[in-house]
Amino acid sequence: MGYDIRTFGDPVLAAVADEVENIDAKIVRLSESMLQAMYKAPGLGLAAPQIGVQKKIFVYDIDDQPITLINPRIVESSGGWVYDEGCLSIPGLYVEILRPKQVLLEAVDLDGNEIRVEADELLARLFQHELDHLNGVLMFDRMTEEQKKEALSEYRKIVDGQVPRGESRHIVLK
Repeated sequence: MGYDIRTFGDPVLAAVADEVENIDAKIVRLSESMLQAMYKAPGLGLAAPQIGVQKKIFVYDIDDQPITLINPRIVESSGGWVYDEGCLSIPGLYVEILRPKQVLLEAVDLDGNEIRVEADELLARLFQHELDHLNGVLMFDRMTEEQKKEALSEYRKIVDGQVPRGESRHIVLK
């Protein structure tokens, strides 16, 4: 079954996802569908709420190694790194966001094994971004009111077709 990626304004993106209680064939199929939707977009990562499924699961693929993480949580973080961040649920908008540079993530894989992943820079950012989705948080929620107003104004231009198709907006937050 194919899924469409939900975009900003869809209430499912503001809700906190539920823990996965049982890793079964349904969760494996969900993971496969999520990867298909992510590749089609295209993107590097995708959380279940982005396709309307309120489960704590996300997929990612940075080096042609698709990975599914279930019930993930960050247990340590350090440093700081500002980077232009985009989101499949807010297509065409990229915003400089400060996040921890390194994280230690704990999760369960599709085989039910507990795993720990030390990540920095891009992978650490991806983990934090996808965990935000599992907690009902979007990039806009990480901004001050003034920054959010500017970012929403630019996003409305994209949605309204004022930005040429395929072009994106990059915002440097002050």
